[in-house]
Amino acid sequence: MPPLAAGAAPIVRERARWVPVSWSELPGFDSDRTRELWPALLAGCVKPAAGWASLCSLARALPPADDAQARDFLQRTLQPYRVETLDGQSVGLATGYFEPLIAASRLPRGAQQIALLRPPADLATRRPWWTRAQLDTVPAARASVRGSAIAYVADPLDALLVQVQGSGRLRVTEPDGRERTLRIAYAAHNDRTYQSVGRWLIDQGELRSDEASWPAIRDWARRNPQRVDELVRSNPRVVFFREEPLPDETVGPRGAQGVPLTPLRSVAVDPQAVPYGTVLWLDTTEPLSAQPLRRAVMAQDTGSAISGAVRVDFFWGWGPQAETMAGRMKQPLRVWALWPR
Repeated sequence: MPPLAAGAAPIVRERARWVPVSWSELPGFDSDRTRELWPALLAGCVKPAAGWASLCSLARALPPADDAQARDFLQRTLQPYRVETLDGQSVGLATGYFEPLIAASRLPRGAQQIALLRPPADLATRRPWWTRAQLDTVPAARASVRGSAIAYVADPLDALLVQVQGSGRLRVTEPDGRERTLRIAYAAHNDRTYQSVGRWLIDQGELRSDEASWPAIRDWARRNPQRVDELVRSNPRVVFFREEPLPDETVGPRGAQGVPLTPLRSVAVDPQAVPYGTVLWLDTTEPLSAQPLRRAVMAQDTGSAISGAVRVDFFWGWGPQAETMAGRMKQPLRVWALWPR
């Protein structure tokens, strides 16, 4: 394997320290299907990180024919760095996220009465804006969002989930009865601090700390329907969306880098520790099987809960399997940044 790049030295960022290492430190690097990284890599090259322009030109001009060529390209052009906290901790946390797919209606009908909202006209006039509980109970708050609904869903946990994930797909029934799929993407929030409903259930003594996954939260809600409003209102943050067309259902939502996310190859990071557009090597495990999850990914998104050096949120894609994997993922993590030589 290529030696350390000449003159490679630690890189100190606002919330991370990168330590140069040899390629042999990356566990499982030779076993990755590295060619699968290329769609995510080229997507990131649309808005390349500082210092990546030349490498992105090479990646466009020389698409690898197989995994071996892809690995060789990365090893010839990049230097691996072990990502640590500023005090030297190199083990952190990997969680998962996905893009929900929810049945919805343009107009409230039947059980579909819970609105997913555009930013209301008065959002900038109140700091902080109304809480989730106030939207449900205060007439003035409810009046402020009149006419702001994009669509209506039936399950309050679906509405909360799409807000936590930051985007989603709606299979919408239009007023004329036609159905189509569209995407809603994050537009703004109400300037309230996010509170985890899983944490609320733990504090209430309803779940143990190792049980607070989305499947467990949904199961609790099915068994305690009379307390679902209380559960949902424990998170005061309200997320507002913009509607986007979805001409190609194989394309992921846009992340914070401003490029579409690639299932299984895009992650969310703390941008003060890892710049968007960085290639990362992950060493973690899958949530159900505990099998190794080691692969090259692109740092292309962030989130309010993604803070610190050794911290990623792994994008699983969309659909029921993605929801299952993302909802249960809370795994130990080591991570390496692969940066141009």
